[in-house]
Amino acid sequence: MNTKSKKINNSIKMLMIDLCISLIAIFLDQITKIHIRKTLPVSSGYDVIPGILQILHHENPGASWGMMKGQTTLFLVIAVVVVIGLGIFATRIPQEKKYLPMNLATSLILAGAIGNTIDRIMKKTVTDFIYVSCINFPIFNVADMYIVVATFGIAAMVIFVYKEDDLQFMDFGRKADKSNADSGKESDKAGED
Repeated sequence: MNTKSKKINNSIKMLMIDLCISLIAIFLDQITKIHIRKTLPVSSGYDVIPGILQILHHENPGASWGMMKGQTTLFLVIAVVVVIGLGIFATRIPQEKKYLPMNLATSLILAGAIGNTIDRIMKKTVTDFIYVSCINFPIFNVADMYIVVATFGIAAMVIFVYKEDDLQFMDFGRKADKSNADSGKESDKAGED
C-alpha cells in the first residue's frame, strides 16, 4: 500500500471513530433528556446534593440561559453552519496520536450541537435539567456539558500543549500561502541560473 492510500485509510478510520464517539455521545444526551421528560413534570425536581446540585426539569425555548426565546429557525441555521464547520475542521486534524484529544473534543462539540438541535427540531425547546443551586447557575444538560468542556479542552490544548507548528492544520489559507512562497523561491532560483 502506498503512502497516499495509507493516509486516506487512516483519515477514514479516524473519521469513523469520530463519528462513533459523536453518535454514542448524542445517544447518551438524548437518553438523559427522554428520562427527564418521562419522569419529571416541567419545573419539578429533586436534590442530588442538597443545597448544591439538583435535577430540575426545564424546557428552554431559547439559547443559552434562555436568551432569544422562540428563535428556533435561527438556531437551526446556526447549528447547520456549526456542524458543517466542525465536519470540515475534523477532516483537517492530522491523523497522529498527539491529535487524538483534539479529535475527541471536536466529536463532543459536534455531539452537543446535534443533541440540542434534535430537541429544537422535535419539540421546539431544549430539555435542561442539571442545576447547580449553590451558585444559581443556569440549568443545563449533557449536550451543553459536552460543548463547554470540549471547548475549554481545545483552548487548553492550543494554549498549553500544541506548538505553533502543530496547529498549522487550523490555518485554512496557510497551505496556499506556503505553496505560493515555495514557487516564488523556485522562480528566484531559476532566475539566478
